[in-house]
Amino acid sequence: MATAELVLGLLSAGPAHGYDVKRGHDAWFPDSRPLAFGQVYTTLGRLERDGLVEVVDKTSGGGPDRTVYALTSKGRDHLAGWLTDPVPPAWGSADEVLRKLVAAIRTGGDAAGFLARQRASHLRRIRELRETPADDDPTSPLVREYIVAHLDADLRWLDSALDRISEQRGAHR
Repeated sequence: MATAELVLGLLSAGPAHGYDVKRGHDAWFPDSRPLAFGQVYTTLGRLERDGLVEVVDKTSGGGPDRTVYALTSKGRDHLAGWLTDPVPPAWGSADEVLRKLVAAIRTGGDAAGFLARQRASHLRRIRELRETPADDDPTSPLVREYIVAHLDADLRWLDSALDRISEQRGAHR
């Protein structure tokens, strides 16, 4: 995930401190894993080091210190460039599924059982997403549709892989 670029996007609305960035990220992607505070501050530190954000204020009004960050012009250019570049096709989350399947086959593990459990897990997640209403903001339904479409594509591949493994077992008997 392009956390740095997402943080730049979150700061494009105006200066914010790390807590606001984390809250903004989690609001943009309510069906995804929440962004960890540690990741937010590490990312902000790297962006500052690279000149993409700058510290515009530090406050401590009785609570913990708060550092407010803002995009620099270099950060705005970087964000604009990132938004225009297409994303190369990637393995994404399917990478681990494929690695486990190959490892199961190569080690004599229960590949068909793994595929069946993975399929059930995908179906459960699709059902959860469809049963829970999306947030009211305009991007939540898009994010949810994207996740469901990818899970559905994974399901088709899981079924195909299960069929292939079953055929190979039949051919070796």
